[in-house]
Amino acid sequence: MAPDSVTDSLPRHIAIIMDGNGRWARARLLPRYVGHREGVKSVRRVVEDCIDRHIEVLTLFAFSSENWRRPSEEVGLIMDLFVQTLKKEVASLNRNGVRVRFIGDRDAFSEKLRYLIAEAEHETRDNSRLQLVIAANYGGQWDISQAVRTIATRVQAGELSPQDISPDIIAAEVALSELPPPDLFIRTGGERRISNFMLWQLAYTELYFTDVLWPAFNAKELDAALLWYANRQRRFGRTGEQVEQQKGA
Repeated sequence: MAPDSVTDSLPRHIAIIMDGNGRWARARLLPRYVGHREGVKSVRRVVEDCIDRHIEVLTLFAFSSENWRRPSEEVGLIMDLFVQTLKKEVASLNRNGVRVRFIGDRDAFSEKLRYLIAEAEHETRDNSRLQLVIAANYGGQWDISQAVRTIATRVQAGELSPQDISPDIIAAEVALSELPPPDLFIRTGGERRISNFMLWQLAYTELYFTDVLWPAFNAKELDAALLWYANRQRRFGRTGEQVEQQKGA
């Protein structure tokens, strides 16, 4: 029987590309920055919803390594919004048992933003109710490249033979290696691509796309994605019959 409730089969780890802030604002004849600001409210909602549904890990693609190509004024406003959001939200996240983590190359950020990121991670490091991972100045190709550089350094130092390099070795060096890989990927805004997001980690993730723009994403939309996920048969290379036999064992 197919699941009819989001609680029948919940993902441990949800990864989201939060797309559509600019289009949401443009449709209302508002500046794009207003869409990004409204998008922060959606982040707050989805964090609360994931806590309520006992999701272990939520990873949000906040700013890609390619987003620097956007108009400089918009990038500057987004960076300011990062600073404001960290100042405003971290204390509340900490009270609610949320551990905040960042993945991505921080070198391009201002000293102030780097400090706030480090402070948020330090302040919430002992929390375990939900792990909130923010991907900022992150790209999947960058992630794999830095993993390969680390492995190459180990080979050069004689710690590792080239013949020993395996998917497990690479997996141990990419971001979030100590966490379960995403079970469910959600992209809002109508695009049907993963846009250089967690290329290694999404190998067996269920991909869910919705036309809903990120500022309009709410608990109802999340539950629709969770119900869709609950009805998926995750095979990991096996046949459907093998999966059903294992369930019945």
